[in-house]
Amino acid sequence: MEKASSLLGRSLSWSRTELLTWLVLSGNYTAWFLVTWNHVTIPWWLLLFLGGFTVCLHGSLQHELLHGHPTQSPQINKLLVSIPLGLWMPYTIYRDSHIGHHQCERLTDPIDDPESFYFDPAVWNRLPQIVRYVLKWNNTLGGRLTIGPVLVVTRFWYKQTRQLVLGDWRYAKVWIWHFFGCALVLYWVMVVCGLSFWQYVLFFAWPGLSLTLLRSFTEHRPVKELDQRTIIVEGSWLTRLLFLNNNYHHVHHADPGLAWYLLRRRYDATQDKVNKENGGFYFKNYAAI
Repeated sequence: MEKASSLLGRSLSWSRTELLTWLVLSGNYTAWFLVTWNHVTIPWWLLLFLGGFTVCLHGSLQHELLHGHPTQSPQINKLLVSIPLGLWMPYTIYRDSHIGHHQCERLTDPIDDPESFYFDPAVWNRLPQIVRYVLKWNNTLGGRLTIGPVLVVTRFWYKQTRQLVLGDWRYAKVWIWHFFGCALVLYWVMVVCGLSFWQYVLFFAWPGLSLTLLRSFTEHRPVKELDQRTIIVEGSWLTRLLFLNNNYHHVHHADPGLAWYLLRRRYDATQDKVNKENGGFYFKNYAAI
């Protein structure tokens, strides 16, 4: 009881200012500007890590802000993270899809869950054998980290293009603003900093999405008990920062509005209860996965 009261007190204190979220947000943009500006002096292997890290962290911030942080205004939160450092997905579409994911009562179901990596059997049986092989490879960790970004982006753009062709224009303005944001990002990296388009894709956008797919690789599993479909990965301090504690995913789904810096505290305070609820769907870190 004393531990829970202490947690509540700290929660109220941090929630008044959201200082940690503001610090990470400003630090992320500062790091991205510094890495792009100084890319010629950074070894390629370090550039790959730093570029991927800043883009992935920006995606984690987008996730945090769509859940109502650090302000209570969705418009302000959107403004803070809608610049598309990863290039491929408009923030508004991601927000709507992710909210649908949280509202889904059958996580991982390929029909109900907009973030599912699974396929309806009827759809799967119609796929060519080579496509099935590629998708099976994508369901290994090695595949998810390498070809996963290409498959995710291709599938997403195909669906969005198909909607436009079929007359669904609800996101037309969103795409216009997205392309404007991409133009700003590419002007900075290509004209000001001297990176080529493909250098930015290979050293920033691709590894950024690849790291995001590391987090989501085993986030959910298709088991009978719905409460046991969502994972806990304790992770290291580096992955906890990179994913803003979204690795404590069962805790996040239980309370989506809980700020990222309180997720670990909530897990530590209720660890036995959480591990019982999710059926022991747990990994110590991402190396164990």
